[in-house]
Amino acid sequence: MAKSITYVAVPGLPLINPGDDLAALVIDALKAEQLKLISGDIVVVAQKVISKAENRYVELKDVRPSAQARSLADESGKDPRYVEVVLSESTEVVKHRRNILIVAHRLGFVMANAGIDQSNIEHADGEEHVLLLPRDPDRSAAALKVRFDAAFAADVGVIINDSFGRPWRNGVVGVALGVAGLPSLLDMIGAPDLFGRSMQVTEIAVADEIAAGASLLMGQAAEGLPVVVVRGLTFDAAVRPASALVRPRERDIFR
Repeated sequence: MAKSITYVAVPGLPLINPGDDLAALVIDALKAEQLKLISGDIVVVAQKVISKAENRYVELKDVRPSAQARSLADESGKDPRYVEVVLSESTEVVKHRRNILIVAHRLGFVMANAGIDQSNIEHADGEEHVLLLPRDPDRSAAALKVRFDAAFAADVGVIINDSFGRPWRNGVVGVALGVAGLPSLLDMIGAPDLFGRSMQVTEIAVADEIAAGASLLMGQAAEGLPVVVVRGLTFDAAVRPASALVRPRERDIFR
């Protein structure tokens, strides 16, 4: 039997504001479209709406840049206040040059600008705002899962995704920042290949692969589709959060 996976973008979600009950809004949108979640479904939610609901906004007018931020701003051409916010969310500056600032986020992700965004957010009263990543994306995913499971009497997975650039390749791609209810990483070491040879090092970042597929429907601009339901995947492996995808510093040979 041919295998298939379906991705369905959920329409009708309103613009999200701080303090909104995001789970309730997603559940209402699903029911309005007669999309009933069943066990095994995976709900992929864009990081940006999580951060908005959790009020992860910072007003740049309130930021006082440090000497380090001002120096990096001079070298990168970025607003020193913005750089200060990036540093506040980071543990290490990995690389920087004109228009580029790569850091190790406090959650372990190595990424541009600590994932801090200025696009697709409202700038009220003429003030510039930036939006930070959720404080704990795995916990945010787990909280959504509890609500979705209860609303639909199902056992679903949840992925919070974002867009990352990648070394050696142009363009951004969706990755998993938070995961609940599924294995984020599949360990294939010891499993036989097609010819019976045991695999030695293979691990599969399945949550990233799912997140990337959902990003095709979510888009990167004004599409307004931050929730995607994925159906047709099954896993025979233990649940693992997105933190399992972060390579430990001592195993990172590229920094």
